[in-house]
Amino acid sequence: MARRQPRLEVPLSASHPIQRRNVVAFSALAETGAALALLAFPVLAVELLLGTRPSPAGVPVVRVAGILMLALGVAGWPARPPAPSASAFRGLLLYNVLFAVYFAFLGVVRHVGGPLLWPAVVFHVAVALLLVWTGRSQARGGANPW
Repeated sequence: MARRQPRLEVPLSASHPIQRRNVVAFSALAETGAALALLAFPVLAVELLLGTRPSPAGVPVVRVAGILMLALGVAGWPARPPAPSASAFRGLLLYNVLFAVYFAFLGVVRHVGGPLLWPAVVFHVAVALLLVWTGRSQARGGANPW
């Protein structure tokens, strides 16, 4: 009979600083900040992330991406109830996972990248892992985070 390996579980108490609400708020704030950078400085933002200048026709597309990220940040910002909505949680989790996968693909396969590409990938992986971790902890407490 196979023996179960002990798992390192770190339960989150109500007073623990890393709670789903805080991680969702942090992710929403980070996306809002990145969105403002894309809107205000689209060429610089693309150069720092991808190591290349966008074409003149690409600048409006970068700004549209900034608008979308701003909307995601606002939608993910926790409201007055003690927990963010499950849809905000799912949206921010999906965004962080897909961002990390796509930008890692750009760096590894397409060999595209500026000085902020890999820090951005690591950041989004970390936020996604924190979201999963806090979601699992909440699920163990009886709530459905998904």
